[in-house]
Amino acid sequence: MKSASVRRNLIVSCLFGVSILAAFAQSKTAAEKPNVQRAAADPLFQTIAALDKQLFDAVDRCDMAKVESFWAEDVEFYHDKEGLTVGRDKIVASIKNNLCGKVKRELVPGTLEVYPLNGYGAVEIGVHRFLHPWAQDHGVVGEAKFIHVWQTKDGQWKITRVISYDHAMAK
Repeated sequence: MKSASVRRNLIVSCLFGVSILAAFAQSKTAAEKPNVQRAAADPLFQTIAALDKQLFDAVDRCDMAKVESFWAEDVEFYHDKEGLTVGRDKIVASIKNNLCGKVKRELVPGTLEVYPLNGYGAVEIGVHRFLHPWAQDHGVVGEAKFIHVWQTKDGQWKITRVISYDHAMAK
């Protein structure tokens, strides 16, 4: 009898543990995409998403004057492969030399997250791909994660910090 009681307690404990894990997994899935669910109603999300699109549309058109307008003068750009680049002029030159007319940036759908930075601006997090749709198309698609820190001052939004990391072939 004692053995049956121990077995029953063990089975009940296992079932309880499995139900806790299942509940945790369901709540984690919902918590992973909070911005996707409320993006349409969030003005900050819409503002940053629009700025992101404007920036990379300008890159795709090689409109360097427009590209320059998105960056703070003392911006810091941390790249996992290239290291640190400091200053708007250096970043714009790098974009002109490495992206302009060579790649097309595509934001991976559903990856954009935007969070307020009280008294400063916003942080933008996402995943993007770089396609090679023109003459140098070699079928290779790069993918990376990014973090942009945006500052708003006098009604103007500028990128002040970038972290670009986890560069690899697209999955």
